[in-house]
Amino acid sequence: MDTRILLCIDDTDDLDSPGTGELAEAIGTHIQAQGWGTTAPVTRHQLFIHPDIPYTSHNSSMCLAATIDDRHYQALIDWSGDFLSTRSAPDADPGLCVLRPVRLAQPALLIRFGHRAKTEVLEQRAAHELAAALGIHLSEHGGTGQGVIGALAGAALRLEGQDGRMRGTLRGLATGALLPVRELLQHPAVDEVRQMDGPALPPDALVVIGDKPKSVMRDSRFVLLVQADPRAHPGIWRTCTRQELQVY
Repeated sequence: MDTRILLCIDDTDDLDSPGTGELAEAIGTHIQAQGWGTTAPVTRHQLFIHPDIPYTSHNSSMCLAATIDDRHYQALIDWSGDFLSTRSAPDADPGLCVLRPVRLAQPALLIRFGHRAKTEVLEQRAAHELAAALGIHLSEHGGTGQGVIGALAGAALRLEGQDGRMRGTLRGLATGALLPVRELLQHPAVDEVRQMDGPALPPDALVVIGDKPKSVMRDSRFVLLVQADPRAHPGIWRTCTRQELQVY
């Protein structure tokens, strides 16, 4: 039977090593190469910035969603753990979280932990206790294992579907291109085109593609947020800048 899973990793890198997002993408590539299932884009989740929290640059975790055959669930956990142990930076403190949303009896408890990780300094023990209580796989793969906090929090935030932005940019969309919404909706990482502070755009609305466009998570969908820019593009929308998307 096929089951949707969330796999989140955190604290795998240093300033000179491949980033956590790159490792998350590599896990997704392995899932598909092994024929275990299909994957969705990786999302980046910003967590609390505080002097008591060690992090490489931005304290963000990376979460991958996939639909896999249940028979490969444990194999995925085992392979991912070994992968993090061997591919993470020597001074990193990597953590791995894997869960099946359909089996969560109390998802609100997990989501609350995710929200707290955006505003509080949390303890590893609390992460392990919550994961054990909810039947979630959570494991440490080097160093202090501090990354389990961010791994659990990132999975929680992806589960809720209101936080995070996709890793990388929307491939195939040229900067400066003028495209109708109906064409943008054909992109595999765009489920909806929506105003930054308003409703979705109609299929015939036109959007100018800015530099490095990317989707964000809203209502468990990949949403391309846009802004009106009447002085530069009267009657036409534009994709949001990286600065405008920092809240995600």
